[in-house]
Amino acid sequence: MDDTQDLQNVQIELAMLAETVFRKYGYDFRDYSEAHLRRRIKHAMQKLNAPSISALQHEILYDKACFDLVLKELSINVTEMFRDPSFYRLLREEIIPTLKTYPFVKIWHAGCASGEEVYSMAILLKEEGLYDKAQIYATDFNARVLQQAKEAIFPIELIKEYTANYIAAGGRQDFSDYYTAAYDSIILSKSLRERIVFSDHNLATDTVFGEMHMVICRNVMIYFNQELQDRVVKLFADSLCYRGILCLGSKESLKFNANAALFEAISETEKVYKKTGRQ
Repeated sequence: MDDTQDLQNVQIELAMLAETVFRKYGYDFRDYSEAHLRRRIKHAMQKLNAPSISALQHEILYDKACFDLVLKELSINVTEMFRDPSFYRLLREEIIPTLKTYPFVKIWHAGCASGEEVYSMAILLKEEGLYDKAQIYATDFNARVLQQAKEAIFPIELIKEYTANYIAAGGRQDFSDYYTAAYDSIILSKSLRERIVFSDHNLATDTVFGEMHMVICRNVMIYFNQELQDRVVKLFADSLCYRGILCLGSKESLKFNANAALFEAISETEKVYKKTGRQ
């Protein structure tokens, strides 16, 4: 069997596994990028000692515990508080002043993972006097990480990095004001959680999420194929009010998206866009 046939077999096995996951459990990875899916499934196979993708598919079909482990591998949760500080500085200086003109502000964090960036936004809104008239909706398809986000407990060894990010993002207080240290963890202040609603939402399958003034989805679409990226950007456009703000990750862009015309760039460097109203 040559390399081409090997690759075709792997592609078929990956497609069958993704279809099995969707039909059995409702999680849709069918339009995730092939490279990402192959890499994460390889990790899962190593952890579970599965000899092949087909063998792993069989285990997933009949063993929920096995699926839970594979789902953990497929759920990428790389995040940190005030990740990319220059992005938050831009929000503080250029976006927040506009949001202040609204009587009430709705913000959607799509693919929020374990919540660090959601709480970063809560801190930013507090310092800018906008928190009390804002509602933050934080969503993810993974119930495990959503629960972690709700608890707002993070490893204490990360605090030095988080504090440095906060300062670089233009933080106006002592970062320690926002958490309590307990043993080897920090617990974020309850006041940061008062205006946050955590909810299950799958960007691959679910529909419009309210009428938002700002949608933040950073470093999530890099794991999607082009078709799914197009779908998700249209979903965000439909979820935003006129001239609403869309924030993507540093490695993402609307440049080749089928729905790019629905937005204009505020900062191509920080990947912040404004809905134009063109449909």
